Amino acid sequence: MPKLYMIRHGEAASGWDADTDPGLSDKGRTQSEAVAREIETRVGRKLPLISSPLRRCRETGEPLAKLWSATARIDPRVGEIPSPIEDLKARGAWLRTFMSGTWAEGIKTQGHLDLTAWRNGVAEALVELREDTVIFSHFVAINAATSAATNDDRVLSFHPDNCSVTTFETDGKKLTLIERGRVAETKVN
Repeated sequence: MPKLYMIRHGEAASGWDADTDPGLSDKGRTQSEAVAREIETRVGRKLPLISSPLRRCRETGEPLAKLWSATARIDPRVGEIPSPIEDLKARGAWLRTFMSGTWAEGIKTQGHLDLTAWRNGVAEALVELREDTVIFSHFVAINAATSAATNDDRVLSFHPDNCSVTTFETDGKKLTLIERGRVAETKVN
């Protein structure tokens, strides 16, 4: 069964309520270099790379891509959770409220935006992989995959730290959680 290494991006230069697509902070760049070394040590061979289209994930994947002389394939399905709100300050407040609930509650409160379908899309992107793969993604997307793998309806089941590695397996039909990544108290702005 393919083993999937889902990595949360490094520390962003700004929060969810300040910039729609920030790059990495200096600390985030250091974290991305460290996780590249961790993955190289852990798997010991070159694997396919997939990244969210957002800068912080692409930048997090750059050290490993350089180490392996590879290019990450961009897949929007492992991207950031879509927001029904364009105003950045209100968007941050919405996310904090949404993360305290369940996926079922989210579908009821977001009107036209089906966040359960988004969660299922994250899981489908992983289930269809046929070989061991490294995926650079986001806090909520990793929770979405974990939710799908464990049948846990909570939006937030754990706090993956920046550049932590959450490991899944797939048999091509379902996703299985093997190991949650390193946990940190994460403040969502």
